[in-house]
Amino acid sequence: MNVEFTIRPMIPSDASGLKGIIDLSFSPFLRFFALHSIREGGRVFVSQTQGGVAVGFVKLIEFQVGGGRFGCILWVAVHPQFRRRGIAAALVNAGVECVKHAGAGAVFASVQRRNVASLTVFGRQGFRRLSFLELWRLFGWRTFDFYRDIWLAPGEVVLMLNVVGELPTN
Repeated sequence: MNVEFTIRPMIPSDASGLKGIIDLSFSPFLRFFALHSIREGGRVFVSQTQGGVAVGFVKLIEFQVGGGRFGCILWVAVHPQFRRRGIAAALVNAGVECVKHAGAGAVFASVQRRNVASLTVFGRQGFRRLSFLELWRLFGWRTFDFYRDIWLAPGEVVLMLNVVGELPTN
């Protein structure tokens, strides 16, 4: 079954549908944070079917560390009935383009190290896993500010996609 979908900014009436996707996509611990994050506003994009049903979302933040501007994909989820159809990849691409257009030099994401599906989606979009040492080379002592800004949780790995070529190191 091939479903056509579009991506658009979140509107207030999307909240209940996104809550359902969050409930089906995240552990009870992470549900609280994901729901709080989309309710606090910011940039959230929704994928919807031609019938107007929300089937996935991506939450973005923009931040600065030192003199650099960056973006981060905080959350991405797709309703289980609509997975493996390219929706998550399209949401990631929309997020990357949004923060790139806003002047970000790189886009980061954090993913649970055992979430093979998300790691695969991000990998196919050009993201690569960063070690602590690589982050230290980029940010120095500001690495800890970076971790706070992206809400890094235990068990997660950091992924990065350069959008402007070489990033300056600390």
